[in-house]
Amino acid sequence: MTVTLVLTTDLEAQIAAAAREPLETAGVLLANLVVAPNGDLRLLGHKVAWVQDGAYLTRERHQLLIASEGYVPALGEAEAAGLLPIWLHTHPGEDGVPLPSRYDHTVDRQLADLFRLRSGAPFYGALIASPRGRHFAFSGSLHPDDGPVLPIERLWQVGEDWRLSRSVDAAGPEIPSLFDRSVRAFGVAIQGALGDLRVGVVGAGGTGSAVSEQLVRLGVRHLTLIDVDTLSETNVTRVYGSTPADVGRPKVEVLCDHLHRIAPDLTCDVMASMVTLEATARQLAACDVVFGCTDDNAGRLVLSRVATYLLTPVIDIGVLLSSDAAGLLASIDGRITTLTPGAACLVCRDRIDLARAAQELRTPDERKRLEEEGYAPSLGGGEPAVVAFTTSVAAAGVAELLERLIGYGPKPRPTEVLLRWHEREISTNTSAPRAGHYCDPASGKWGQGGASPFLGQVWPQA
Repeated sequence: MTVTLVLTTDLEAQIAAAAREPLETAGVLLANLVVAPNGDLRLLGHKVAWVQDGAYLTRERHQLLIASEGYVPALGEAEAAGLLPIWLHTHPGEDGVPLPSRYDHTVDRQLADLFRLRSGAPFYGALIASPRGRHFAFSGSLHPDDGPVLPIERLWQVGEDWRLSRSVDAAGPEIPSLFDRSVRAFGVAIQGALGDLRVGVVGAGGTGSAVSEQLVRLGVRHLTLIDVDTLSETNVTRVYGSTPADVGRPKVEVLCDHLHRIAPDLTCDVMASMVTLEATARQLAACDVVFGCTDDNAGRLVLSRVATYLLTPVIDIGVLLSSDAAGLLASIDGRITTLTPGAACLVCRDRIDLARAAQELRTPDERKRLEEEGYAPSLGGGEPAVVAFTTSVAAAGVAELLERLIGYGPKPRPTEVLLRWHEREISTNTSAPRAGHYCDPASGKWGQGGASPFLGQVWPQA
């Protein structure tokens, strides 16, 4: 079981600023608790209720004493909203060590029962932060009513930049020498983050297989692959790792076998299922980043909600080849849209055909009847696809992940890249959420992944 704290850039900046205060500072971090199907826990940061000045009985560089009114109101807010309260305090100074002292352990024992009782949460959470440049180092733990204490091992910061860090008392992944060339390009810290990232890839076809292979060659070692299709004869021209002998096998199994030949130490979970089913979509709750490589509109509707409700960035990739009347290529378009808290979702961008999405969710008989009656669009057959173009757009999507981790590009970052191969043209844009839509920060939907219904939508039955 791995426990990850997920913070938006704004919330991370608040805590980092508090850590830079010369005196110890305290507050209650309120978070949504999400339990992934694999047992991993994710704490989606909601807000920090800082202790007000008048509630500090003692406030020094190495000591705090706080009246109960400094934190009890936050416990009531946690109970009302179904949030987990995490007792947060700082150990000041760039040389500060964010590990609990004997006094901190005593305070944790004193607060644990009260926090659980007053909030109704299954855990008492504790977090200590010390400044490290613009950010902070940390240690943290979750204390259940009974059972062992769980360390908060990872912090995943999402926003314009993405940053993965580990608790000061958690060992990071070892970096094999085979990544020497990559380390020379972006350093040990980024290489370590790549090895620690949990990445989901929805769609294991032309773009999904190309994305997955590049991720593994970059050092990603935790993948979740989702695709319901089996490999067809015409897929072999684009799906990496496939051969004619694999025709008829589930795409995710073909791809997983191929990736294990590249990286035997890869952890690869596969689901031969549709992401439009709730049980399948819930697998993404364990991921830090998701690549959307599916060409169905209904699936992309689900992914569009993931960035908001789970605070999980989604890099959605699309390729469209159009032919003229003679059946020859007329245009080659690629799109890489990055969904991250604060950016417009695919619906706000009009990147999803809602009528086709509704049609895709119907049973085959319903679909045929409505198509014949003219009440729904025909879904048609296979579209043109060429490995050179699916691979190039997939590479641009992976590069977007690297740019968010490394920061080699200009700021503010665009949230969409459009490739028009036939015109040798690349353009970018940024789009804000529509007012009141779920991706609008004012909607209050950010990080509500633990609430019911999952992702705030109605799910079809399996």
